Amino acid sequence: MTIDPDKLRSIITAFVFMGGLTALLAGILALVNSRFFVKEDKRIELVENMLPHTNCGACGYPGCHAFAEALIKQQTLPGQCNVSPIDAKKQIAEFLNIAVGQTEKVVARLACSGGDNVAHRRANYIGLPSCQAATQLCGGSKVCTWGCLGFGDCEAVCDFDAIKMSMGNLPQIDETLCTGCGDCVKTCPKDLFSLEPISYRLWVACKNQEAGDLLLDSCEVACTACGRCAMDAPEGLIVMNNNLPLIDYTLPHETQVPLQRCPTGAIVWLNTDNSISKGAESKKIIRHNPLPTVAT
Repeated sequence: MTIDPDKLRSIITAFVFMGGLTALLAGILALVNSRFFVKEDKRIELVENMLPHTNCGACGYPGCHAFAEALIKQQTLPGQCNVSPIDAKKQIAEFLNIAVGQTEKVVARLACSGGDNVAHRRANYIGLPSCQAATQLCGGSKVCTWGCLGFGDCEAVCDFDAIKMSMGNLPQIDETLCTGCGDCVKTCPKDLFSLEPISYRLWVACKNQEAGDLLLDSCEVACTACGRCAMDAPEGLIVMNNNLPLIDYTLPHETQVPLQRCPTGAIVWLNTDNSISKGAESKKIIRHNPLPTVAT
């Protein structure tokens, strides 16, 4: 078999050209890299190793590495990390010769108590078991427009096992595990979650904005806007707004007086052991089984 000399010459020329072009481009890239290379501060890795590596984003940065960079640049303080224990924060502060910072831990709070054992559904939803999906069908199956749908999107999105669904299909938050990352806030289609300082123990566990006792036909623990909590609270601590108690947390709020006469238990006290206390006159709920679906 005879090879055409012209074709062979063309092939060799092409190989040489491509090889030369590759070498030229590699040289240019190496030159650019050497000219514009920014050497990373070695302290960043050391500080990152002192952080919890949860990458939860609760500090306001996309991950622990970015937070470590911000600490090195003195754009934030170790106390901004919700997850690190105080000893680890002090270690970082001493290493960088900066203040620890007094940022209080924030945790997720749920503005609803209406599990299936106390709140009626108007239909039996059959479909993708997701709050996001159920909301697309007429706002969900709960009679209460503002109520938790109970399919556990918040539990599924929580990377720290801080949320578990109760027997009544209501999210239960373990504040010792909660990092305040905000994923549950973003995923809830009813906007029932918010991030609050852990010291906020007096809490309105309802978001219904209607008024009157007829609401109790839909949810036994709904706020009826009776206003007793506002009347009993220290002056200025609670005002009624859109038929709901609004707590002014800038005032001293370490009191359980406002919840004592609440007839439904819509305003509660959140204990440090994750249990909930209701007022002396609040209706006691012992039912665990779901309520029947009602036509509306």
